[in-house]
This record gives sequence, structure tokens and C-alpha cells, in this order.
Amino acid sequence: MEAKSGHVHQPLPTVAVGDAFDRVAVLAPASVDCVVTSPPYWGLRSYGHVHDEEVLEKWASAHPSIDRRDLPSHAPGYDWYRSNGGVLGLEPYPQWFVGHLVEIFERLKPALKASASIWVNLGDTYFARWSSIRSDGRQGLGAGGRTRRKTPSGGELIDKQLLLIPARFAIAMQEAGWILRNDVIWAKTGVPPRANSDRLRLSHEHFFHFVLRPSSGRAKYYYDASVVEPGANDVVRVASHRGSDGHSATFPKDLVRPRIESSCPPGGLLLDPFCGTGRALEAAVESGRRAHGIELSTAYAQAARRRVREAKERRILEDPKHG
Repeated sequence: MEAKSGHVHQPLPTVAVGDAFDRVAVLAPASVDCVVTSPPYWGLRSYGHVHDEEVLEKWASAHPSIDRRDLPSHAPGYDWYRSNGGVLGLEPYPQWFVGHLVEIFERLKPALKASASIWVNLGDTYFARWSSIRSDGRQGLGAGGRTRRKTPSGGELIDKQLLLIPARFAIAMQEAGWILRNDVIWAKTGVPPRANSDRLRLSHEHFFHFVLRPSSGRAKYYYDASVVEPGANDVVRVASHRGSDGHSATFPKDLVRPRIESSCPPGGLLLDPFCGTGRALEAAVESGRRAHGIELSTAYAQAARRRVREAKERRILEDPKHG
């Protein structure tokens, strides 16, 4: 497919290694049927990436006219942030994180077909001034060393506060012009016990369904309700996944397959711009869709490629006409 700039887009690789901010901007216009993804959650894991803890001081020093109490609402653009050592998900303030996510999805818009849907999975975070951040887990659920979050407290950022980051993200997307069709609650089964004695266990996450706002009239998009979970309710119960290939936060296929089959037409292109080890891509291929992933980690990208390749081989064995 030829872009408006005159550049010819090459066939998509299974997984492109790079930053989603860059990679989504070079996809062919109106080429993506559906997005199913789970970005890094705020303040939980580094996934092995090196984050400069001084990025907040760099921003404050570059903008001395901004009162430090107002820094949460004066976020730098994502390109400045990463160029100065920042990593998505490790922003000093959750407001910055939400702004950066919306910025990336805005850059994705030209690549979406008018009939496209995007599904975004996000979990919430409790604030603690010196909470642990591990490479792949936290609060005793991951091995290896850890760093300490250095977000200044103040305002709603006080110890033990549930930050409602998914809700903040959904509202920010609405303000950017997206239409929110569903807030699917993933009720996790088999949640491990935790030591908290003053609150209930956090055992659910959100799966937001967004579509594009049309220039006129009501939004129209591809959707097949006959293939979703029995009852077609917006609360789904699926066991959390133990993870694979060194990644502790992988999609359960039983969670993503109904999202893919309902929102991506057979043979359509499924994109996961934060694909990790490729669980959504695998489910897409098994469901007869094409799949393209973007992943910042080379190791995770290699695992995703292997997972998709094996899914294609299984599909051919089950039905040779797909070869």
C-alpha cells in the first residue's frame, strides 16, 4: 500500500522491534482492522529498561516558571521524555503516563480503518511514596533487584491511595475524541493471597473498547456479538496467566480471543503495539487473522515471533488450505 507521502510500505514483519511511538506512525494509512494491547502499567515494572530517575528534575530545570506543585499537570511530550531518559510506565507522575499513552494512540489514528476498534487493557496502582519497582514484578512477585519510585507526594498522591489510572486514561481518550463503547471488567480468578489486612485484594483490570469518532453521524464499526462470552456481559471471569519467556504480565488467550474475533474481521489485520511475548498475536493467528506486533524489548520480540510461527504451523496442520 502506498502512503500519501509517496513512500511504498513494505510487507509488515510479524514483530517490529522499536518504540510504539515511532512504529505506529509509519504504518500504512487505513490498514489496521483492530488493536488489542496492554501497555505497561504505571509504576510497577521496568521490563529491563533503564530509566533516568532525574528526568523530573531535568524537566523542572528546563521550565523554572512552572510551580513545582503544578508539574503533574504540565507533562512533557513523550518524545522529550524518552529522549531525556524516561521509560513509558515509569513517569514520575501518573498524569504524565496517561498523557503519553494518549499521545501514542493519537499517532496511531491514521493507520486505523474507519471500521476499526481498539481494545486497551489497563490495571490500577496504589500509591506509595517509596514503592518497589522490579524489572518484572513487584511486592515479592518477581525475582531480581528493585528500585524505588521517587514520585513526590502531594494532592491525591498520598500513601495507600488507589489512583484510578484506568479511569483517568479512559476520560483522557474521550477528551481526545475517541468514543468509548465498553469498559469490560476482567475479574481474575485464582488471584494469589497478599499480606494486606486493611483492604480487599485488587483482583480486576479494565479492558476499554474505543472506536473512532466519525466526521458526521453515529459511529459505525465492525462488531460480531455472536462470538463473545456467553451472555455478552461486560464482566468476564478468566484466570490470570503466570507469564512466559521472562514476562510476568502476559494476556490469557481466553480473555483476548473474544475481543479479537468480535472486533477484527476474518483475514483482517490485528495490531498489538505493546505486544510483549505475543499472546494476542498468537490468538489472532489461531483465529484466522493477520497479526503485527511492536515491541521495545528484543528478547520479548523474539519470543513473540516464535509464538506466532508455532501458531501458524499448528493452523496449517489443522487445515492445510491455510498454508
